[in-house]
Amino acid sequence: MKIGILATGITPDEMIPQYGSYADMFVRLFAPLNPGFDYQVYDVRLGTFPEAADECDGWIITGSKFSVYEDIDWIHQLKEFTRAIGASRKPLVGICFGHQLMAEAFGGKVEKYTGGWGVGVHQYQVHGALADKLSGQIRVNAVHQDQVSILPAGAEVVASSEFCRYAGLSYDGGRMVSLQPHPEFTLKFEEDLLKFRGGDGIPMDAAAPGIETATAPNACVDSPVIAEWLLSVLQGSY
Repeated sequence: MKIGILATGITPDEMIPQYGSYADMFVRLFAPLNPGFDYQVYDVRLGTFPEAADECDGWIITGSKFSVYEDIDWIHQLKEFTRAIGASRKPLVGICFGHQLMAEAFGGKVEKYTGGWGVGVHQYQVHGALADKLSGQIRVNAVHQDQVSILPAGAEVVASSEFCRYAGLSYDGGRMVSLQPHPEFTLKFEEDLLKFRGGDGIPMDAAAPGIETATAPNACVDSPVIAEWLLSVLQGSY
């Protein structure tokens, strides 16, 4: 299978030598599952878009420092392309910015959350289609202030928390799914990212508690089981 990664952001330059790009992190997330994927990365921030939705067998939209409601040409173009993916019935996974962009592309709304930043390891209750794959709660790294505030018509909530009501969404019976948190982020990357951006993009009073959750002696995330779920979506075996 050919998986297209629509790269909407990039790791801070100083962190790339150790961690690679956000696109690289998705490749590493799925690598232990040996999916046999071929990946094509499209840097949509720079206007590099696929010719058509059927250019790949499945799609991933990454996280970004941008907000989906910004009036920027490539964001408008990406929303149009996301709707084209929906019409093509190709599998689609959106993470963080990708989660929010899918919501807006399909008729929902995203806003800056008045409750502040969500960073560090967060715990989410799973529901509906996701509960068929996972049980109880999942722990995942998060870095966001924007949130989906109005659901698109037909979207099913599959993950939520007290802080983030619409943390995971499923569309079209699970053919397209999205998550607000970052299963592709390791605990070490989360720690280093919050240290790097604390006071520069993320207020220190928000970053510091997040760092504590990522460095606690019992800290863990459920990225491996989430990767299995996302893989089943991309393979069309949902």
